[in-house]
Amino acid sequence: MDAQFTQIDFGPLKQFLDNDDVTDISYSNGGNVWIKTLSQGVQRVENTGIDNPLVEKIAFQCANSMGKSFNMANPFLDAESAELRMNFVHDSIAKNGIALLIRKTPAKIRLQKEKIIAEDYIRLNIHDFLLKCVEGHCNIIVSGETGSGKTEFIKYLASHTKEDEKIITIEDTLELHLDKIFPKRDIVAMKTNNIASYSDVLVTCMRQNPKWILLSEVRSAEAVMAVRNSISSGHNILSTIHADKAESIPSRMYSLLESNIEIDQFLKTIHRYVQLGVHIKGYYSQKYQKFHREVSEVVEFYVDDDNNAQYKILYRKTPDGRESMANPSKYLISYLESQGVIMPRDILVKEEFKDASLDNTSNNSSNAEFKVDNSYVQNVNQSTLKVNTSQVNNVSPVNNQSVPSSNYSLGNTNNLVNNSVNNTVNSVASRGIINSSNVAGVNQNATVNIAAVNPSNINSGGTA
Repeated sequence: MDAQFTQIDFGPLKQFLDNDDVTDISYSNGGNVWIKTLSQGVQRVENTGIDNPLVEKIAFQCANSMGKSFNMANPFLDAESAELRMNFVHDSIAKNGIALLIRKTPAKIRLQKEKIIAEDYIRLNIHDFLLKCVEGHCNIIVSGETGSGKTEFIKYLASHTKEDEKIITIEDTLELHLDKIFPKRDIVAMKTNNIASYSDVLVTCMRQNPKWILLSEVRSAEAVMAVRNSISSGHNILSTIHADKAESIPSRMYSLLESNIEIDQFLKTIHRYVQLGVHIKGYYSQKYQKFHREVSEVVEFYVDDDNNAQYKILYRKTPDGRESMANPSKYLISYLESQGVIMPRDILVKEEFKDASLDNTSNNSSNAEFKVDNSYVQNVNQSTLKVNTSQVNNVSPVNNQSVPSSNYSLGNTNNLVNNSVNNTVNSVASRGIINSSNVAGVNQNATVNIAAVNPSNINSGGTA
C-alpha cells in the first residue's frame, strides 16, 4: 500500500488495490463496482461490500490527510500519491450517489519481452526494430484509446534507453515513475501544476541538459508546443497521445493547438522530427477469450526530397488478423546511420533479387512462343511499334551466338530489317525467347516481317 495512504481504511477496496491484475476501480450509482484488469478488461463485480458510506469515509480520510475539504462547497477531490490517483465527486453533484475512480500507477515495468511476444502483443521483428530505433534516438509517439496501455509501452521503450543518457519526465499526473524504477539512473521527474506550466517546466528542462524528454501524454496545446520545441531543439522524446491510428498523430496534434500556426508548416515540422508513430489497441479477443492488447500499427514519418510531408506504414494488423509489412525508407535508415546505428534496409521484409537472365526460357525449347525482349532498350517510343509474327512458326533454328545488347538499336525498326537479314536473325536467336513486356518505347508504326527471312541462311540452333 502507498505510504501516504497507509492510515486510510480502504475496507473491501483493498482486495483490488493489492491485485496487480487490476488497473482501475470505478464506484458509482449507489453500489456499482466496475474494475479494469490486464487480463479481462472492464467487468462488473458484485457482492463486494462497497457502498456509499464506505466511499464517503475514504473521501474524508483522504481530504484530511491532504489538508483539503470535501463538501458541497468543495464537491471535487483529487487525491494523488506515488502509485494511486483517486478522484471523488460529492453527492451534491453526483445525484445518484458519491462517485469514485481509482487509477493504479505502480512503479514497475509490466511489459517483459518474453511475455509480450508469447501473448501476441507484438511481433518479434517489430519489437527488435523498435528497440533498434530507440537505440538510434528516434522520436516516438504512441497513440491509442484510454486504457489501451500507451503509458506502459512508453515505459517499456524508455527502459531500453542507454544507462548513461539522462531522462527528464514531464507530467501533470504522475504515472511513469522511472525515477523509482531506476533509482541509480540520472532521471528527473517534473510535475506541472497551476504555478509551473508545461512551458515553464520545459525551459528548466532544457537547462538540465537531458538526452530524453518523456511526456506522459500530449493532451493540450501547451503539451503540443512542448513536444514541438523539444524535438526542434535536438532533444529526443517519447510520448503518448489519443488518436485512432498512428498515421493521424501529426494531424491530431495540430487539432489540439489553439494558435493560428499554418498547418502545412506545422505538419512538416512533426514529420521531419518525429520518426515513428506506434498505435496500441486494446479489445476483448474472442481468439484469446480475454482482454487483449497489441501493437496494431507502426508508421514512419518523413519529409521527402520535394519537401512534402509523407508517411509510410511499416506494419499494420487489421481486425481480422491480417498483417502487412514494409521496410523503412531511406530517410530513416540515413537518420539512424547519423546516430551510429546501422540498420539493414530489408530489416522487416527480406527482399529477393533475381538475375533477369534466369527468367528467359531455355534456348533449346522448340515449343517456345516468340516474345520481344526489350529489357535492354531504353527511351524509345513504344506507342508505334508493330511486330508481325504471323509466319514465325516456319522459321528454323539458328546458330546461337552471343551478341552484345549494346549493338541493338530499335529507334527505327525499318532499318532493323533492311540492314542485314542474317545479322538480325542471329541477334534475335542470341537472345533466346525475347520478352516483349520489357520493351520501353519502340516505334510501333514500323513492321518487322519475319517471313522475309530466307530460311536457307538460317543454321540449326535455338528458337527464334
